[in-house]
Amino acid sequence: MSVPDEVVVQRILAGEAELFRILVRRYREEFARYAASLCGDADVAADAMQEAFIRAFDALDSCREPARFKAWFFRILTNQCHNARRGLGVRGRLDDIVVTAADRADAGVSDEELREAIDAALGQLTPEQREAFVLKHVDGRSYAEIADLLGVGEDALKMRVHRARDALKKLLEPWS
Repeated sequence: MSVPDEVVVQRILAGEAELFRILVRRYREEFARYAASLCGDADVAADAMQEAFIRAFDALDSCREPARFKAWFFRILTNQCHNARRGLGVRGRLDDIVVTAADRADAGVSDEELREAIDAALGQLTPEQREAFVLKHVDGRSYAEIADLLGVGEDALKMRVHRARDALKKLLEPWS
């Protein structure tokens, strides 16, 4: 049986700093895919994850509800991913990648190129839409879990996901 986050956080704050590795191991895999989707680049995502864990460790005493460490860390990671994207000057690469459906067939566009177009389209969404869409449709999380992680109501969240889907559908029309 694993030790609850609340107990681990309390022990870290009491001086057992080395126990932070438990939290890193517990959440590294879970949020790595999310970070990669949000950042659009595996290396940038890895750096964002590392920085998020450092920031979480440094600010652990500001975690008001240790039992909700996961949601608290998630916000730090999300902010770090947004900062990393801004730092790279990441803008949508859709215009550089997208070709018409006929051109795609003629040019033999690969799955990799289509994947890049999808990543670029995700980059065109607002940060709120992108994170909601990724959590729902890439990570497969429930609306209740996402609402808890993001600290928003389920109705607002459903609207974000719906708007993200509509925007992606429009951005990816040339690929259909």
